[in-house]
Amino acid sequence: MQEFNEIVENTRKIFDERTQIRDQALVQARQLTRLSAHAIRAIHRGESLEATDLLLDAHALVLNMQRDLAAYPDLYFAGYTQDAIKEFAEAELTCALIENRRLPRPEELGIEYATYVRGLAESIGELRRRCLDILRQGYSEEAERLLTTMDEIYNFLVTLDYPDAITDGLRRQTDLVRGIVERTRADLTLSLREQHLQDALQKFSEKFPGMKE
Repeated sequence: MQEFNEIVENTRKIFDERTQIRDQALVQARQLTRLSAHAIRAIHRGESLEATDLLLDAHALVLNMQRDLAAYPDLYFAGYTQDAIKEFAEAELTCALIENRRLPRPEELGIEYATYVRGLAESIGELRRRCLDILRQGYSEEAERLLTTMDEIYNFLVTLDYPDAITDGLRRQTDLVRGIVERTRADLTLSLREQHLQDALQKFSEKFPGMKE
């Protein structure tokens, strides 16, 4: 019975420790998700310095999570942890794409490739949001650049024809990305046609000023 009592004691000790680590990871995951969301909001508002500061804080938190969970790989690769890190990847990539900067590599961010690519897929929605904000002011080459970027990302994603166990469900995200890109292309095309029509009316008005009346 002495050996059994030791097993009981050790089991409780290990479970208590793992529960504490898990609870801490959940708190960090929520903080990381919040920082990432705030960084994306800041970049949409044109607050580049604020977004950079938030991303630095988020990256530090990712590194802390990796350190704290180094002895618990099952907790590090748990859904809630990787989902939060995916939000961080999305924020980093969204800010870089909107500002037309070089994309950080997964190694630079210290994250898994599957999580990185999922974040890249998620960034498409934010690029569409940016395009729509631009198109409210009329057609522009910046919106065209963003659409081209969205196309390039989608063309990359469709080549990743691997099992979901490898890509962590990327195929479903890729299907969603296709719809987002097509809707954005339709919006951009409509805006361009309206711009051409306005330009034509303006030229007609300048050529025949008396027609205004």
